[in-house]
Amino acid sequence: MKRLIVISFLSLFIIPYSAFAQERGATTRADECIAIFNDVLRQVDVNYVDTLNYEDLTETAINAMLRKIDPYTVYYPKKKDKDLRMLTTGKYGGIGSIIQQRDGKTYAVNPYEGKPAQRAGVLAGDRIVSVDGKTTKGLTVSEVSNLLRGEPGSTVVLELEREGEKKTFKVSIVREDIHLEPVSYYTLIQADSLTTPIGYISFNEFTEGSAQAFSNALDELYYTKGARGLIMDLRGNGGGIVEEALQIVNLFVDRDTKVVETRGKTARSNYVYKTRNNPRYKDLPLVVLVDKNSASASEIVSGALQDLGRAKLIGQRTFGKGLVQNIRPVAYDGHVKITTSKYYLPSGRCIQAIDYSERQKGHELKRDTAGGILPDIVMNDSAKVDITYSLYINNYFFDFATRYHREHDSIASPEIFELTDDEIEEFCKFLDEKEFKYETETSKFFDDMLKMAKHEDIDSATIAQLEALRPVLIPDFRDAIARNKEEVKQMLGSDIVLRYYYQKGQAAFNLRYDKELKRALQELK
Repeated sequence: MKRLIVISFLSLFIIPYSAFAQERGATTRADECIAIFNDVLRQVDVNYVDTLNYEDLTETAINAMLRKIDPYTVYYPKKKDKDLRMLTTGKYGGIGSIIQQRDGKTYAVNPYEGKPAQRAGVLAGDRIVSVDGKTTKGLTVSEVSNLLRGEPGSTVVLELEREGEKKTFKVSIVREDIHLEPVSYYTLIQADSLTTPIGYISFNEFTEGSAQAFSNALDELYYTKGARGLIMDLRGNGGGIVEEALQIVNLFVDRDTKVVETRGKTARSNYVYKTRNNPRYKDLPLVVLVDKNSASASEIVSGALQDLGRAKLIGQRTFGKGLVQNIRPVAYDGHVKITTSKYYLPSGRCIQAIDYSERQKGHELKRDTAGGILPDIVMNDSAKVDITYSLYINNYFFDFATRYHREHDSIASPEIFELTDDEIEEFCKFLDEKEFKYETETSKFFDDMLKMAKHEDIDSATIAQLEALRPVLIPDFRDAIARNKEEVKQMLGSDIVLRYYYQKGQAAFNLRYDKELKRALQELK
């Protein structure tokens, strides 16, 4: 009886795929492959020594097949409806906090202002010991996240451990429909070097209603605060809904202007997106900031505005994600997100950076530097491997900020807050307390080389000379912090400001150090 149920279940997959093949006038190759899959699973079902989990086997087979195509074609069974909803709307039922795992423990690292976790008193740095009585020990971040999410209106109880307190404590949080704001921060920039005020909008994602949120922010900056130029910040924006991107471009370019075109295998995959309304900011001077993490809809907006001569782009080459996905329903209330076409800008250039057909040939993929959007003004990524990198990845900035917040009731506003030299010395003492050892890649290589030299036929005088280099190649962390004091002040200060003023305050603080923003202001003078 079990085998009959399994075979009947699998036959349900043949019908939509056969219909799909007939609709496209395809050959029977797909049906042949499905028949092979059905037969293999039937043979395993009949003959395998142990009982099988058919749902897991089917999902594993589908996921393996889709990974062979590209990273964006994804199957969502019914149990992952929450993930699909978050993807398409930017909303989910939860507590509104980013979590992080390290040393086998899970921490709240970024409670969003005004969301349930923050209102319930959860602080950045609190360790989540259990969720509804279930220990988080041994769970992955994804597993803890699934425990925290649930239906809006339901209650979740967290057991927390906080630095400086001897006992754990519990908080009850009512889950809400969490919608992360697409406009994370906007402000008016006024400086002595500017002849007119300049508006700045940081735009995070292209989800439902995001274009309206952007428009509202721009209206306030222009009509209420007097901005006469705009810096649109799309750095780190991974994209989203193309219609939202179209509406934003339409604010700046004429009606009936081609913004982007999709081209695919079928006629209905080919479509030209044009603006539908008269622009409200046709002559507003505009600069767009992009980086290597600006993707998809971000590249449509920045690339179209560049092609149409409407904006100047500053930053780094964008990611190059020019593949279009559509979501289609499948059997048993599941969905599949399928790549159906590619994006082409008004100039005819394709955004896509990678040819995934190479994956099918078994070739190792490499990023094609011809993909993505090349800014008009390219600024080198300033990230480097130094003391700040070591302190960041090992969470020393974060942990000191947690202690700082416990010991200081308030700080100055983000626009003027700055760590003093005495506070930087307190940070150094904190590193001593934590027994921080600054290891560079050079020092690791040097230690290996010295060990090898002692094993090989190297005379003792040469080895002594090598050992004399150790103090130079393995620097004291205080000297390294002194050499990189401004960057340490920024990164440590950013974590501290987040504790008091949350995401918007952190954004305001970081703008003071933003080299690309300063270059954008020069262009708009």
